[in-house]
This record gives sequence, C-alpha cells and structure tokens, in this order.
Amino acid sequence: MPSPSQYTQMGLRNMKSLIRFRKDSQTGFVKLFSELCNSKSSWEVWADFVVMSAIAISNAFNPKGPTHDAREQEYMRTIQRYTKAEQQIFPKLLAATVEALEAEPDQDFLGVLFMGLNLGNHWKGQFFTPYNISRMIAEIQLCGIEFRLKKKGWVGINDPCCGAGALLIAARNIMVREKLAPTSALYVAQDIDRTAALMCYIQLSLLGCAGYVVVADTFRHPLSGYGNSPLLNSPTPEQEVWLTPALYDETWCARMQLEKMRLILEHLGKLDFEQKTKSVSENGKETGMSPDVRTMSQTLNESAWGQLKLF
Repeated sequence: MPSPSQYTQMGLRNMKSLIRFRKDSQTGFVKLFSELCNSKSSWEVWADFVVMSAIAISNAFNPKGPTHDAREQEYMRTIQRYTKAEQQIFPKLLAATVEALEAEPDQDFLGVLFMGLNLGNHWKGQFFTPYNISRMIAEIQLCGIEFRLKKKGWVGINDPCCGAGALLIAARNIMVREKLAPTSALYVAQDIDRTAALMCYIQLSLLGCAGYVVVADTFRHPLSGYGNSPLLNSPTPEQEVWLTPALYDETWCARMQLEKMRLILEHLGKLDFEQKTKSVSENGKETGMSPDVRTMSQTLNESAWGQLKLF
C-alpha cells in the first residue's frame, strides 16, 4: 500500500479512489474538487477555494469597507489562474459547503475534508482537533453559561488557535441546543495560518455566528481592543481581520455604540479619580482613599473582556 506521501505524488485524480468519506456530502465535494486538480496541486486548489469563498462572503456584506478593493483584486488574480470551465466549479464547491452545514451543522465540514485529503502535511504538519473532542471541551467550558449571560446579555467565546473552527462550531451548537439567542455570543478566533483561519471564517459565517477571525501569530500579536473590549477590536498592521456577516446585525451595532459610551464614561471616571488623588496629595491630607474613590478604583480594575477561552 502506498504511503501518504506517495498518495500526494500520485495526485488527487488517483487519490480520490483511495480516500473514503462516510458522508455523501463529503464524497460529492471531493468529486467536484478533483476536477480542479488536473494541472494544479490539491493544496493550491484548496487554498484558492478557501480564499475566494471567504472574499465572496466578506465583500458581499462590506462593499464600502477599507479592505473591499484589495480583497476584490486578490479574488480576480486567483480566479484568473483557472479556465472558464474550472471557474464554474468554485461556486459549486461553496454551495456544497453551504448545503452540508445547513443539513448537519454539528460537524467541522471543511476540517474533516482538509484532514481526509491529507492537506495537513503540506508543510506545517497541521492536525485539526476532531469534532467530538471539541464538543467535549466546549461542553465543559460552557457549563453554566446562563449565569454569565445574566451579567450583560452576551458572552465572548475566544479560540486563539482556531484551525478550521471546530471548537467554536461546537460552542455555537451548544448555544443552539440550549435555545439561547444567536446574539448571545460573540465568536472571536485567531490563527497564524491564513488558510486555516479563513476556513474557520467561512464556517462561522455560514452558521450565522457573529464575530471576527484574525490572521496573525497569537503569541507575537495577540488580540487587543479599545479598553480591552472584544467588540471594539483595534487591529495592528500584523493582523488581518475578517468580520462575519452576523456581526453587522443591528443588535451588535447597538452594543458597539454602548461599548464606546462605556469607554468614554470610564475615561471620564479615571480622570476624576486622578484629580481626587492629586487633590488629596497636594492638600497634605490622609493618603488613604475615600470610600467613593475606592469604589471607583475597583470598577476601573474590572476586566472588560469577559471571554470564555476554550483552552
């Protein structure tokens, strides 16, 4: 029997007869996908499919954003490397992904295909967490989520090494099972690998999850925001941010405005606190804080993220 590396050398045309997927949606996808691998490597075709699908979703909901034109140009450069007949296959692949997630959302559709096609060994040796394990982790972390929701009506769920998004998909499905509103959670993801991060973006977008995906090294360029608020992300030049369509919902837009107001009031409170501290020092009075200043200090030290990290 050939080794996995030999499978890659043989090409996807021969590999497709050796790969076994349990679901019709997976085999149908692979059949379409193999038609694009006659002149290009399976890894190149996969990366092109992922980036073009992500751009199609992003630009449809962000026609006037600062990233629109650059992403549109990237889409055109990518699609032009294929023949007209091949170009017509990419929308079919995205449609197959939509249908698979709509029919069975309790799965990491793209992640399973990625591993099944042996694409993880391209050069980074990636291995995505199986969905069942992701579900177990999410079940543990989201235990008692109702109590967290009572605090401000929503929670942030963050995966700093998201891969194709299995952990966040599992978290989303638990929220659905508990009959919690789609606006109850903000899904935040980050990964150093662009293709993996965009796989996560596609799946979160198609599942109706509000949030964003960041392409960047989590250790060197971690997520940050104005006032440590996940709703007001402040990307650095090293971070590439992708907003999911559900984040444009009126509820989240209103919450962003409330967060901005909270930060303004918090800033004014901080200035008031500094002025009171300075006044006490200049007047030579007792250096201990008055009760109202102590209360203000405790409020300012409270974390604003409130995120449930999955690991």
